[in-house]
Amino acid sequence: MYFTLANYQVTEPNMTDRLTQLQDAVNHQADNFCNAIGILQQSSPATKFLPERTPSGQMHQTPPQENHNYSLMFATLIARTAKDIDHLIESLPSEESSSELQLASLRRLEQENVEATHKLKEVIERGQKLLEKVQGALSDISKSQMEMQKLDKTPTTDKQPIRF
Repeated sequence: MYFTLANYQVTEPNMTDRLTQLQDAVNHQADNFCNAIGILQQSSPATKFLPERTPSGQMHQTPPQENHNYSLMFATLIARTAKDIDHLIESLPSEESSSELQLASLRRLEQENVEATHKLKEVIERGQKLLEKVQGALSDISKSQMEMQKLDKTPTTDKQPIRF
């Protein structure tokens, strides 16, 4: 069974693939956080610890720059990747069933191996029989060609060139 997350393809039967995908998703989430923080630092105005006061005594603050599109984009990416991580974690087998699943999987693989061995032996036997037939046919052909060459090399005194 296969299912696709936002940026990752998940294969049900193999746990190592899911662990690798989980690691990739966590790394992708870390990239999202780093990029989001970088955009926030880039787009935020420089501030001082104490707000500046104007001559009239009012506090002067720089209005923040509007970057809602970046904020929304990174919020969406972070939320989607978090969902993907949760889904990958849920798809991992539980500890109780892992030994039972491994044993059942090993039995199934053993049975498939026995069946494949029987099929391979049958194919080898058929191949050997076919090889013997081909070798016999090649032997017959070479004997026939050698006999033909012997017949062509025997001198005949009856042969006279035909003149017109």
